[in-house]
Amino acid sequence: QGQLVESGGGLVQPGGSLRLSCQASGFIFDNYRMSWYRQAPGKERELVALSISVGDSKDYADSVRGRFTISRDNGKNTVYLQMNSPKLEDTAVYYCNARGQFNYWGQGTQVTVSS
Repeated sequence: QGQLVESGGGLVQPGGSLRLSCQASGFIFDNYRMSWYRQAPGKERELVALSISVGDSKDYADSVRGRFTISRDNGKNTVYLQMNSPKLEDTAVYYCNARGQFNYWGQGTQVTVSS
């Protein structure tokens, strides 16, 4: 059974930086599409960033493109989300997701952007 364990959330100042990590286990990491979602209070869960192993394809939500970077280390079965210059509206619970033969979700980690 696959599992995702997230870390790195917390308080960050506007214009600062934060790096989220998601450690995967129990499935063939290279065969899975990894992504980060977020859900802010009163809003629906939305896709933030996507990473596909084949061809090293990446995609981002318009709201974060140019500020956030998704990366994956297949040797470590880990996906990261580098958050640069976060804004107040980036405050949300961030979730790691793995989609392939099966579908797995992390527990979520709170990111609060505040000065």
